[in-house]
Amino acid sequence: MADRTPRAPTHPGFFRSAPTPRWTRHDKLGHVSSHLDPATLIGPDEPMLPLEKAADMMGVPASKIVHLVRDGKLIALRSAEGRVIPGRYLDDDGRLNRFVPGITALLKDGGYSDEEIIRHLFDNDDTLPGRPIDCLHGHLAREVMRRAQAMAL
Repeated sequence: MADRTPRAPTHPGFFRSAPTPRWTRHDKLGHVSSHLDPATLIGPDEPMLPLEKAADMMGVPASKIVHLVRDGKLIALRSAEGRVIPGRYLDDDGRLNRFVPGITALLKDGGYSDEEIIRHLFDNDDTLPGRPIDCLHGHLAREVMRRAQAMAL
């Protein structure tokens, strides 16, 4: 005769344990790629903005920039001035370029590291008139986004 003892349901969510943290350390300024040196990665002539100055230029609280960095929509680098972002992330009027968070998140989701994303954006591309970061400020922004999407697949 079959055993009629009650059994626990076998669906995966029945026995839930406490969630384990997915991070090892968070500081108040979010994730910063500490191993990336802006002068060697991008170039010494590229303007870099401390997070606080970038927030002032954009007219938003510094916590907004921190959240964008933490959410993987911006890449912050560590320099002698502290945590910085490239000045080309901003438009001429001081606003964050609307394509930068999207292309950064797209490439991160595709498995690219912070260093690979920065190199892709700031290295010259022979098939574009200049660097992809410069094209994001003009009429070729959709083409750069399309190429990034194809790279991420």
